[in-house]
Amino acid sequence: MSSESVLIDIESDFMRSPEKVMRLDRMGSSFPTRLSFMRTLIRRMSKENWQFKRTLRKVDKDGYGVSVYSAITPKRTYSLIAFTQEIPADMRTDRVIAEVWDATFSLFDGVPTQEDIDYLAENTPLQEGGRYRPSELVLARANKSLRVFENIISALASGNQPDIELISSVGYLMRTTAVYGSGKFGCADRAKIADRPECRAPFQIELLAVYLIRWFTIDLVEELAKERGGETAVRLDQNISRFIGVGNSTGLGMAPFLLKHPTLIHNWVVAKETALARVRSIETALPGTLEVFLKSLLQASQHIDEWNVADEVQTARITCLTDEIQSLRMWCEDESNIFRPYPWNGIYQFVEDNFSLECQEMIVSLIIEPHGSIVDDLADTMSTTTIPKFKAAMSLAQLKEVVADAYKWATTIDFSLKESQHHFWYYSEDKLEPRFGSKGVDDGVDQEMPLAIGRDVHDLNEVLASTDEDMPIGEFAMNYPQFRHIIRRIQNTFERPYSEVQDNLLSESMRPLDLLRFKLAFFGASKFDPKSDLWTRISMYQGAPLPEQIQDPNHDCWSFPIAGRSQSYPCISCSCQKAI
Repeated sequence: MSSESVLIDIESDFMRSPEKVMRLDRMGSSFPTRLSFMRTLIRRMSKENWQFKRTLRKVDKDGYGVSVYSAITPKRTYSLIAFTQEIPADMRTDRVIAEVWDATFSLFDGVPTQEDIDYLAENTPLQEGGRYRPSELVLARANKSLRVFENIISALASGNQPDIELISSVGYLMRTTAVYGSGKFGCADRAKIADRPECRAPFQIELLAVYLIRWFTIDLVEELAKERGGETAVRLDQNISRFIGVGNSTGLGMAPFLLKHPTLIHNWVVAKETALARVRSIETALPGTLEVFLKSLLQASQHIDEWNVADEVQTARITCLTDEIQSLRMWCEDESNIFRPYPWNGIYQFVEDNFSLECQEMIVSLIIEPHGSIVDDLADTMSTTTIPKFKAAMSLAQLKEVVADAYKWATTIDFSLKESQHHFWYYSEDKLEPRFGSKGVDDGVDQEMPLAIGRDVHDLNEVLASTDEDMPIGEFAMNYPQFRHIIRRIQNTFERPYSEVQDNLLSESMRPLDLLRFKLAFFGASKFDPKSDLWTRISMYQGAPLPEQIQDPNHDCWSFPIAGRSQSYPCISCSCQKAI
């Protein structure tokens, strides 16, 4: 089912407006939902009974060498080829300037031959410096969390389970610093796999690579513990291993994607907002769902308690969120507040009227969660095949009307103020990575990327105001070629109102971090740990089932995981109907 074939009523009384949703402060408060892409992938794995096998492990006693981990779908196999090496301590860094990593990976399309493995052994550890073929779908790299890595190996080798508090404080054994797909550096173009059912949803092949990397890291520490401890060694307790995710360090490279793919972003957001609207429009709660929600508030409280960061702004938000969830739990204890007509709308409205954006967005996730039966179909609407085109038949009068209506947020910004154009976006000369510069401080203004949507619309609007409406739009574009790109954008997005970030991306107060969190939440990331306004660390797949657990009844029960156990409340959506 394509996104274009699904009709979604964005005029629903319960639908939040684009003006409310597409503002940076709310976007920067996002949480994953059951429509996030990791959740979608796990459900497919379970439904289609994917099989997982380690097909090669050729490493030394320290774990250095090559391993292959395969995911076998109903029609094809994908193989993660992992190369591990020892690296000097002074060369260990998460920055893009790194040249060596503890582990590097290629996701191979099919089952690699020894010749394929040998070829990739010469190229994958080089990352951007290597040469890749269409058989390679994803290129990735990762570094160890040394404290957690050693603690787990030492504990397991001596026959004990590791320090769960330490694991909780970090959340992963390794963190990726790049996961490249879609034609990067010679890997297969998106077009090669776009029609495969398992790849149609956004970023499924990249997230499959990350899932296999997670399995590899857990397998690696268990094997190293066995090597060190012999017969004394034990495997990780399944609840602990399930709690271990994959870390990620994400910076500005992710931000431009949101601005370059407006139709896709509209589809993501409208799916999430439609899910929320469907739940809010329920007059009588589905059996058991309110009870699940009440228990999930306790789960969320524990999850928040384990979400510790150094960033002062996010720490203050977490502290506020802790108090607000407690207040909501107390409000819910009065059954008259929730056991009434349209209970979910009542809960949402109470939270929106009284609590922070961080709390509002967490509650959006929690009230959608137990309603898989009425929202999961929306996952099929979150991709797109639409190619934006310049529409010469549109009149200038229509264009003016659209700008006045859909882009009021842009036309009312005073770009003559220095603070309104403080920043600019450009590519670095050395790594061709996106950068966020300050005018008068950083070089690169002459290489500015076309991401200043608000400013471009504002400038277009000023010219339109003094132009005869009878002029054909094609003639206007010839007279003012600098506006052709923004006209095409407006033409292709005004029917998709959730496609545009409704804020000034050049403002002195703008934080790219808000864009990063927004996108990462759609991926399914959690435990956002900002290291500056420009990059953050996250956890991926924390709480997700391991390959041997994909067929378990609770395979879809992993929102807001807590240390030491999978989930403490029953998940209506996957019918497990029991506490784990």
